[in-house]
Amino acid sequence: MMINAIEGATRRLGKSQGYLGLPVRDIEEQGVPAMVTSWQPTPDELAALAAGAPIYVTILGNQHPPIKVGIGPTPKAEEFST
Repeated sequence: MMINAIEGATRRLGKSQGYLGLPVRDIEEQGVPAMVTSWQPTPDELAALAAGAPIYVTILGNQHPPIKVGIGPTPKAEEFST
């Protein structure tokens, strides 16, 4: 998966620690602070998903926070033009 720049990003996590940085959009969902990130599957991953492969989520550490996994909006055709 490739990290996307999410629309309305409010900050970038990890950049000050020397990582590429993960753009996040801070939101509130049902009164709870949350962060939203955007990921784009590679062509090979899209083919695997279409063939029925599962999506894996890896949480670093030994405690699992509550998470949600969902699908974002379909990209507009002009977003793919060169």
